[in-house]
Amino acid sequence: MTTALEIGDPAPAFDLTLIDPTSAERERRVSLGDFAGKYLVLYFYPRDNTPGCTTQAVSFTEHLEIFARANTAILGVSADSLASHEKFIEKKNLGIMLGADETLDVCKAYGVWIEKKMYGKTFMGIQRSTFLISPEGRLLQIWNKVKIKEHIDEIRAELARVQSAN
Repeated sequence: MTTALEIGDPAPAFDLTLIDPTSAERERRVSLGDFAGKYLVLYFYPRDNTPGCTTQAVSFTEHLEIFARANTAILGVSADSLASHEKFIEKKNLGIMLGADETLDVCKAYGVWIEKKMYGKTFMGIQRSTFLISPEGRLLQIWNKVKIKEHIDEIRAELARVQSAN
């Protein structure tokens, strides 16, 4: 059981393996500390190659340069394997990093591994959520139950707001 995270809290530390399509070292381990000095959009999604998750990943890829100019990294996390992430990146020509949290440790630390209901059945799964993390490792914004269509604009607006306040 995790405690609910709040804006201003230190972001929970993490260490996971990811696929980075922009790096010569395509498969590597990263931790929260690797993003020190940058803003981080850490987003959690249910599954590779599903319609909503694909739309979201493609949208982040399309806006990657805008985020880079704002000193912001994008990291998507799901419980899918590295092999699944590799296929997803290749199939959809994604430019974002995708982390494999097969143990669910990161999902649980961020409180996104929850009980869900669909078609009258109850099961555990990842709640589509996004966390904006400061260069110092603090939670600047939390979005739960993300609506994909307008989400990039919400993140960009919040990022602009916090950067102009500094």
